[in-house]
Amino acid sequence: MSFVDELKSAVTPRAALLVVGVFALQLLFITSYVGALHNPKPTDVPFGVVAPQQQVATAVTDRLEKLPGDPFDPRVVATEAEARDQMLNREIDGALIVDPRGRTDTLLVASGGGKVLSATLEAMITRLEAANQRLVRTVDVAPSSSQDFNGLSAFYLVIGWCVGGYICAAILAISAGARPANRERAVIRLGALALYAALGGLGGAIIVGPILGALPGSVAALWGLGTLVVFAVGAATLALQSVFGIVGIGLAILLIVIAGNPSAGGAFPLPMLPPFWRAIGPYLPPGAGTWAARSIAYFKGNDMTASMVVLSVWAMVGAGVTLVMSSVKWERTAKRIPPEVPERP
Repeated sequence: MSFVDELKSAVTPRAALLVVGVFALQLLFITSYVGALHNPKPTDVPFGVVAPQQQVATAVTDRLEKLPGDPFDPRVVATEAEARDQMLNREIDGALIVDPRGRTDTLLVASGGGKVLSATLEAMITRLEAANQRLVRTVDVAPSSSQDFNGLSAFYLVIGWCVGGYICAAILAISAGARPANRERAVIRLGALALYAALGGLGGAIIVGPILGALPGSVAALWGLGTLVVFAVGAATLALQSVFGIVGIGLAILLIVIAGNPSAGGAFPLPMLPPFWRAIGPYLPPGAGTWAARSIAYFKGNDMTASMVVLSVWAMVGAGVTLVMSSVKWERTAKRIPPEVPERP
């Protein structure tokens, strides 16, 4: 047998296509991660300005709006208490409390939402105030845990849940066929995934909470979030496999790992990401999960509704598509079964 014949026998057209797909995923991985994270800079950061006089507040807001690169999206806030409430509700990421009677103003930050962003805000406001011969006192209204270095624990927790979700779904499919043979098997797969999701959610919540002390907040709330994240990612992976076969695993990696991880706001919060990643992040499971986990840990569970809706949609659509595809396949199989021929007398 010639070398060409050996090559054709060793590398089938299907294998060659899969290798090309992996190569494309590799390049997309590099493009997505480097594109999102290589040059972080704040853009349109929701930022409050508080001053006793409306004229002073307006002047400060105008100055922030005219900064090159549009780092701030400033708005006048009536009182410091209201600014703190808006920060805890995750409506703004920082606030400047102007004291016209002295030379020191107060900057409010929330490192629980991302230490990199709070440090960037502090550095920028300090420079701006120094240019006007003023000083800044920084107050962290939602500080991250001392055991949560750079505020990344919530992000890594959610990434772990996502990895478990799509690997579990991939194993369920690979072990018995990418597409469920019938509705009963689809239900069994979804049931097994739900059980795995509940256990994975609980395990992650216990590890980052009572065991490591990396994240404060309710263990029960993190458990519920983790269960939803794992099931949403797993159900989406099962659905993609039901539609596209084994290629669906690659599509799941494309959505969750390549697009979802760098846009999740983990390493750099959303206001510091480029427009494309900033736009898609909240609608993918890693981004929705990271936002919700930080809300549970540092913001009293505030502003989680949108994230939970996103995760629920991924879970319901994934489960629905999996069931529909298994039903269509079952119906087609049933139609191919010839009717019984009655016995001759």
